[in-house]
Amino acid sequence: MTELLDRTGQRVYPTDEELLNRVLTPYRAKRCEYLTSVTVTLEGDPPDNGRLMAACVFEIPESCYIDDTGHFNSVEFNICFNQMAYYLMAKAVKESLIEPFSRWTLEQFWTRQLGDVFITDFKSAFRASMRGRIFHGEIEVADIAEWDGNDLRDPLVILRTKCRYWDEHGGDSHGEVAAAITNPPAI
Repeated sequence: MTELLDRTGQRVYPTDEELLNRVLTPYRAKRCEYLTSVTVTLEGDPPDNGRLMAACVFEIPESCYIDDTGHFNSVEFNICFNQMAYYLMAKAVKESLIEPFSRWTLEQFWTRQLGDVFITDFKSAFRASMRGRIFHGEIEVADIAEWDGNDLRDPLVILRTKCRYWDEHGGDSHGEVAAAITNPPAI
């Protein structure tokens, strides 16, 4: 564990390069790997008004899907969100940061990373245009809940997050994203 404590007693986890590389493995080309560094912070216990968040740095040297638009757009917003969320979930599993992720193994997360994480609600707002080359982002877990399964549905984790991006030129965007994640049984 590479946990540090800051002056306020928050647990801080600097970028875990091995974990970051594994999180980005599903992206087919290096030019699609926008997330370059992540610092995860846990303040208190999220169910008791604590906070789990990640501060991120991104670099998009060139768009992975379209000619250069000259600005950060909604597709890139979503790709960056996915990379932040995957890393935050993987780190929560690896370091047993919050329930229910603390009951998962990394192997359970890797098997679910793509096929069992479903964005159920996605809202984004662009307040000031970002150039989108090198910029910062944050993600915070706003709420997390578990739903028991039944004959028609697997058990789920419902994860609600808040995120934002900004650059040194005054660019600013933010959003709220909810996801449903298949919840493996306890081992």
